Amino acid sequence: MPRRPLGARLPLVAAGTLAWLTLAAAAPVTRLDVEVDNMRSAKGMIRICLTADPDNFPACVNDANALTRSIPASIHTTSFPGLPQRGYALAIIHDENNNAKLDTFAGIPREGYGFSRDAAVRFGPPRFSAARFMVAGDAEIQQVKMRYIF
Repeated sequence: MPRRPLGARLPLVAAGTLAWLTLAAAAPVTRLDVEVDNMRSAKGMIRICLTADPDNFPACVNDANALTRSIPASIHTTSFPGLPQRGYALAIIHDENNNAKLDTFAGIPREGYGFSRDAAVRFGPPRFSAARFMVAGDAEIQQVKMRYIF
């Protein structure tokens, strides 16, 4: 089969590029700003997990698409830019001793924790549906209130 000259192929390349750009533009993205309130101290780290997967909430351990952040506890805000518009949930811990986990005593958290939409904690973490919020529009803000038992 004879190869077309470059001039004849350019319209096909341009059409393919235009189709890709149209598809990319059709998937709107936005930024999520997270503010953490009611911190007990500025010691340690704030560990944040953002997920859209109900099966991996709140741990995010087996969620390859989860987004995580670890920020100093003295800084109470962070952003997640370029998020596809959909439903997400946040789980946050205040890792005061900086050991990369939520310390517990008899199953009761000894460090601070919080969830998006201030989801209630009863006998264990809330369900994804209780913490779920929609990301839509140009920018969204979630304020998460930390809770401490001890």
